[in-house]
Formats: sequence, C-alpha cells, structure tokens
Amino acid sequence: MSNSDENARYREKMQKRKDVQDQEVASKTVEKGILAVHTGPGKGKSTAAFGLALRALGHGRRVVVVQFIKGAWMTGERSALERFDDLLEWHTMGEGFTWETQDRSRDIAACERAWEVAKAALKREDVGLVVLDELNIALRYDYLPLEQVLSDLKNRPLMQHVVITGRNAKPALVEAADLVTEMTLVKHHFSAGVKAQAGFEF
Repeated sequence: MSNSDENARYREKMQKRKDVQDQEVASKTVEKGILAVHTGPGKGKSTAAFGLALRALGHGRRVVVVQFIKGAWMTGERSALERFDDLLEWHTMGEGFTWETQDRSRDIAACERAWEVAKAALKREDVGLVVLDELNIALRYDYLPLEQVLSDLKNRPLMQHVVITGRNAKPALVEAADLVTEMTLVKHHFSAGVKAQAGFEF
C-alpha cells in the first residue's frame, strides 16, 4: 500500500471517529453545577481538586476552599493560588490529623466550625467552586451529620460546582455525586523511606 493510500485510509478512519465524537458532544445539553468526589487510597485527591480551583480561577470565577482535618501549615498550592486573592478565599479549619490531636471532642468542634464556613459558601451565588478538602475524613469518623451535609450540598446554587476530597467516601455521598474519581495506589515512595518533600507533597 502506498503512503497516499495509507494516509487516505487514516483520514477516513479519523473522520468517522470525529463524527461519532461530535454526535456524542452535541447530545449533551444539560448545564448545572457538578458535585465531584475524589476518593480512594491513592495520592493526588487534593492536588486534583486544587487543579480544578486553578481552572475556575483562570475563568474569573470565585473559589472558596475549606480544609477539614489538615492543620494550618503553608503549602505550595495555597501560596500559588492565593496570588488570586481577589477571587480566592482559603479557610484551613482543622487542627491536624486525628492521630495528632487524639481528642475526639476537639476534632468534632473543629469540623463543626469548618462546616459553618462551608455552609455559608454553599449559599453564595457569587461562588463558582467550593473545595471541601478532606471532608470525607470528617464524615467517615461521624464528626458531622451526613444527612445535613447532603442536604446543604443539594440546596446550593444551581450552577455552583463542589469538589470533595478524602479517602473512604460514604456510599450516600457517592450516590449523590455527579462525578466520582477513585485514586488507586499502585506504588508509593513513602514505603521506600522517602519523606514528604516541599514542592511535591506540600
């Protein structure tokens, strides 16, 4: 087969594929705020959520980040995203990982305060994206009432997007979500003795 014949067959194949893709895209007509959940044992759940925040900021949309559980250390993504200080609100409400505080009542109180901030953001028409970082952890340990969280999420503005991160997402949250991504762990450098490093882990 000559090169010209091979190129012609390739173009025909790609045109058929394009036609199918164009039809698929044209059939999607609904516009709404997406409820996304990033869960699973693999690394990258929060990182992916902050990527969505960067995308929203790039389109001039206001973003509110509420961090549950995690303590108030400065991370690279926070330093970078806070350059959009006219569009970004960042609330680190946790006191550190649960094995560090070792105080259930303090953890519950911190999560309740965080949810009040989150709930206020979920009522705002001017907020395009709400990032609820490690909310799944708070729900897993029953620091917050799941039904109340689901109700507040359901009643948010129609076009507001929300992304929730953390391992062990509750089945009812997975059911309520529009998009669920599970990060799987294949290999992790931590098990080989490599410590968390600035610019990669935080």
